[in-house]
Amino acid sequence: MVLPSLELSLDPWLAISLLSWTLAGAALGSVSGLVPGLHANNFALLLAGVAVSIPGPPLFVGCAMLAAGVVHTFVNAVPAMALGVPDAEMAVTALPGHRMVLEGRGYEAIRLSALGSVLAVLVAVPLAAPVTWAVLAAYPTMRAHLWLVLATVVVALIASERSVQSRIGAVCSFCLAAALGLATLDLSPEAPLEAGGMLAPLFAGLFAAPVLIDAVFGSGIPPQQGTDIRLSRPLLVGTALAGSLAGAVVGYIPGISAAIAAVAVLVFVPGGSGDRGYIVATSGVDTANTIFALFALVAIGQPRTGVMVAFESAGIPLELPVLLACVLLAGAVGFVLVIVVGDVYLEVIGRVTYWKISAIVIGLLLVLSYLFTGPLGIVVFVVAAGVGMVPVRMHARRVHLMGVLIGPLIVSSAGGISIIVG
Repeated sequence: MVLPSLELSLDPWLAISLLSWTLAGAALGSVSGLVPGLHANNFALLLAGVAVSIPGPPLFVGCAMLAAGVVHTFVNAVPAMALGVPDAEMAVTALPGHRMVLEGRGYEAIRLSALGSVLAVLVAVPLAAPVTWAVLAAYPTMRAHLWLVLATVVVALIASERSVQSRIGAVCSFCLAAALGLATLDLSPEAPLEAGGMLAPLFAGLFAAPVLIDAVFGSGIPPQQGTDIRLSRPLLVGTALAGSLAGAVVGYIPGISAAIAAVAVLVFVPGGSGDRGYIVATSGVDTANTIFALFALVAIGQPRTGVMVAFESAGIPLELPVLLACVLLAGAVGFVLVIVVGDVYLEVIGRVTYWKISAIVIGLLLVLSYLFTGPLGIVVFVVAAGVGMVPVRMHARRVHLMGVLIGPLIVSSAGGISIIVG
């Protein structure tokens, strides 16, 4: 498929409408991003469910949905860093953002995430078309051998672990997560909300619950200080650029997450960027993925994210010039929001008894699991939480838990079955 050419024209009414709808979507995205455990896919499908009843041109409704998705990728870093901070003794197995919070560098971590996301927007928008053309050339071959591509990624991730114990933990984590995905992803349980899907309890149990469980016994957020960025400018820009380009891979290959792409990116980025580089790269991949996924929908007709699935179901016209303008505006709004809201968020959470916060968030995840997948979602959440503890206790990266998606995709693609995981 040939990508449409971009034609820009100045229309005051279009500009005002675009601004209004984009800001409305940005407000929704900021709220959803601050709700722990609310996966972007479920939020997008909620938007799709009400999109047809919103008075307004479908294109403007689409701008709001896209802006919400972009801002969500900015702001969701805030609860990820502020909630689930474990005790200092667990810092070795903590997430990079949590380790920086434990070091009192939470404000810096938030700014690194914001910079990673905004640089991804600035890089991905002009490069989306040429990168898409390049990917399209290899896409048929890649699609035909998807199982081999994914299996290679899995082997490389396991091999990247630094000890025998962590490699064993990586294999166990992947296999258990893959089995869980094979058993649950195709289920369609009755639930209070139509925007359901097993990803909600699976991701909440695998990735959020183990962190929160450890945080119940933690000592909370220590005093934070210093907003200066302790990462050299060349390394910051280089990591963000690599993360942005990796977002194209995430946008086209199902099952590859931002965390997986970030791990791969840091292998090729020179210098010891460490936790700071990981935060920049992950944020860049996550945000760039939203942009490249839009081009993937236009080019190959495959929705790779929840927002793009919502676009298809709501019949949103794919007017790239308008939608890209919306992305740029949403990126600017998200950059400001994540810094302002993030600092306040850390301060407020730091004043509250921490075990209570962790317990409340675990309760919220259970409620969300029920709303999206009914009683079965509670069971899946509990089982997933148990699986999610495996890499933590065996000192392996949590990224191997993405086997919940990669495993079923390997099985289905090797067997010639075509499926899409959003």
